[in-house]
This record gives sequence, structure tokens and C-alpha cells, in this order.
Amino acid sequence: MPSINISRINILLLFIVFGCIFNTQIHAAEIAVRLKDLSRIEGNRELALNGYGIVVGLSGSGDSSRHRATLQSLANTLSNFGLQVDERDLNSRNVASVIITAELPAYSEPGDRIDIRVASTGDAKSLSGGTLLLAPMYGPDKKLYALSQGALTVGGYDVSSFSNRSRKNHTTVGQIARGATIERPSPHVALKSHHINIILNEPDYTTANRVVNEIRRTLGVSEVSALHPGKISLTLAEDIQVMPFIARLENITVTPDLDARVVVNERTGTIVAGSNVILGQISIAHGDLRIEVVTKFDTTQPQLNFRSGDGIRTVVTPDTNIVVTEGHSEPVSLPAGTTVGELVQALNRIRLSTRDVITILQSIKAAGALHAELIIQ
Repeated sequence: MPSINISRINILLLFIVFGCIFNTQIHAAEIAVRLKDLSRIEGNRELALNGYGIVVGLSGSGDSSRHRATLQSLANTLSNFGLQVDERDLNSRNVASVIITAELPAYSEPGDRIDIRVASTGDAKSLSGGTLLLAPMYGPDKKLYALSQGALTVGGYDVSSFSNRSRKNHTTVGQIARGATIERPSPHVALKSHHINIILNEPDYTTANRVVNEIRRTLGVSEVSALHPGKISLTLAEDIQVMPFIARLENITVTPDLDARVVVNERTGTIVAGSNVILGQISIAHGDLRIEVVTKFDTTQPQLNFRSGDGIRTVVTPDTNIVVTEGHSEPVSLPAGTTVGELVQALNRIRLSTRDVITILQSIKAAGALHAELIIQ
């Protein structure tokens, strides 16, 4: 049974507690955020690109001959250089077929370079040390937007010898920094007759209303309204220059109204809560039951016997020991208005693990005392 690293858990809990306390202190100051950090202008959006290519120079870690698509792609590539090779004559594990993905930023122009990601589609063991050959990248409209090629960077390794294997991260996925050159400008929605739409990153009625009021107060625009919690519409006078106005618009500051949320990750044992998350009056009693099963194998050798026969052999017998430990934690009572940070601090004093804290948060939510959205990842 894996042991729990109490010191590591305590450090994580203290980090979360201090983060929540710090957030609670600065929350009182009502932090104002620039509008450009809360929203985007309608039409400013990325375009997803993808393509297919082959990676060469893999030193025996590429696709096997069972992956016919790779051999066919290699034969087609060689034919572009005037070499006529039958794919059935190819037998190389130095090549791998890959899918290439990227995001084309808004207002990109030909000649700009963007980062790309590369992922194996066959049975390659590793893309480490490989080079992507020139490959086109297309948008959802089937038009060519970029050309990609370059040496891959793989953040890991996968080494094996006989029955031993050492691996770190995924070696069949890599990236190429600035690996694609833009060939077609990114499509975007042009501003129509001094009409601007603002799209909030986090739709909210209160935040949208605050943005409308701040635009009226700061910029003197009267024709501004919230169409819904995530979209605000502005109509400018004909004599106003759009670009300078947008520069002023995106720099006004607004205090967003954040939803109360608690995000927990059961795999890593991480808890993140905002400063506006409060609890109702609760009393917590949490038991601790641990079961540890340890099996040892004893080997019994036969005594020296000069007679041959099938009945003489070495016997392996298991010796299993089951240890059950039940602990009892002291009850914890907290008044109404307690924050999640104060709850974690109280539970840390009775030395509960992070996963125990996650279980308790789920129970508090079920009891109706956690006044926030609980997101479990």
C-alpha cells in the first residue's frame, strides 16, 4: 500500500491556505481589471489548422512495416524528387506518419511564423530526434493557410533494453517552435459602419452591466447595451476613428463579478478556491480506516534425494498478513461565513490528507453548506 507523504501534503495545504487568505485580503479592495483581459472584440478569434506529414531521422523508433500509410507517404515523397520506389520495397523504422495541429492567430499575415504540435498516428515508439518534412496545413474551409517543417522537440524519453524500460512523459508527441510559415491571411470579421460587439470571456449579468456603465461614464458613448450576459453592443458616431477608440475601450477598467467556485483534482490532490467562497455552519467528524495487505513468499527446498522423479520440486508458499488500522479524528466545528481557506487550515491541524479534504468538501456540498459550484476534475 503506497505511503502518504505528510510533509508534501502539508506544504500543499499551507500554500492553498495562504493563497486563500491573500485572496480574501485583496478581495476587499475590489480589484479592477482591464476590459481587454475580460473580453475580446467580435471577429478576433483563432483559426484551427491541421495537416498530415512524415517525420524522418528517427533511428529505428518510427512506424513498422505494418503501418502501410507511412510507407505509401514515404514513396510519394521520394517520387517528388524523381525517385520511383514501390512501397512494398520499403522497410524502414526511421520514418513516422504524424498529424500536425496549430492555431492561426487573428490578424496574422503571410510571412508570420507560429508554433505547431506534432503527434504520431502509427506505432512509432518515439519521435525524438526527428525532422518534419515540408507539409501543408489547412483550415476548416479546406484552404491552405501555412507550410510547416523543422526539427522536433520532444519533452521526454523512452529507452528500453531487453526487459528493462525507462520512460518519461509522452515521446510520440512533440512540438516545433515557430515551425509553420503563414501563407494566407487569417479570416476575420471586419468592423461594420462603426458598430462594435464585445464578447465577455466569462458571461455574467453583473459584469456585463458594469461594463456598459463604465463605457458610458468613461468614453461618453450613449448607444451601448448588453444584448445578453456575454455580449455588449456599441454604435459609434461617424466622426469617431475606430482604431483609437478601441485602444481606449480595451484599457478601461471594470471590476468583474466572479462566480463562487471550488475546483478539486482527485488525481493530483489539488484544491483551488476563490476568495468569495463561504460555508454555512458545519460540524465535521471524519474517520480514518486503513487496510494494508503484505504478502511474503517463502521458498521450501527439497532435501537431497538421489532418486529422480516428478514429485520432487521446490515449493513457494505465500504468507499473507493483513493489518487494519482505524483512527478517529477530532470533530471540527466551524461557524457560518467560514471560507474554504479557513476550513482547509482547520483540517490541516488534525493532519488530514488532501484527498480526505476533497471527500469532505464533496460531503459539505451534498449537505448544502458549500455555497459555491464544486468542480471535480
